[in-house]
Amino acid sequence: MAYRPSPSAAGSSLPPLPRHQLAEGCRVRAVELFEGGVSNAEIARAVGVCAESVRRWRRVREQGGASALRRRAATGRPPKLDDTQVELVRAAWEQGAQAHGFEADLWTLERVGAVVTRATEVVSSGASVWRLLTGRLGWSLQRPERRAVERDEPEVARWIAHEGPRTKKGP
Repeated sequence: MAYRPSPSAAGSSLPPLPRHQLAEGCRVRAVELFEGGVSNAEIARAVGVCAESVRRWRRVREQGGASALRRRAATGRPPKLDDTQVELVRAAWEQGAQAHGFEADLWTLERVGAVVTRATEVVSSGASVWRLLTGRLGWSLQRPERRAVERDEPEVARWIAHEGPRTKKGP
């Protein structure tokens, strides 16, 4: 398994927005549309959510105002890595796995955890590494294509073009 930036972030120099910021943006846009007199169904289509979510947001706004739809501070234990440490780790990952002494240039949770520990001296569990990759950095799981090392691409293309149609059943 390998980890790479999500496709939405691939062509951008900016990191992808975390899910909570995207969700809050949808709610803020919904409030703007509420004030414009737009129907719930139209708002749901515009922001890409179900109509029930829009009805719930409208009720919350009526009871607590637009600020009630803003994101609240997270409760619970704070993350082990601060933003500076996350950027150190991101820079280390961008060098590639081989630059850190691994045989193949694929990132696994164990390898990422080892680099986090080396770069920050913070030991993280697999679940913490997963949250760091997917939540804070916006990376996603990428599985490499399985191909035989001996595969001869020109021969495969020739076979598909010439031999394949002969073996096909039916007209």
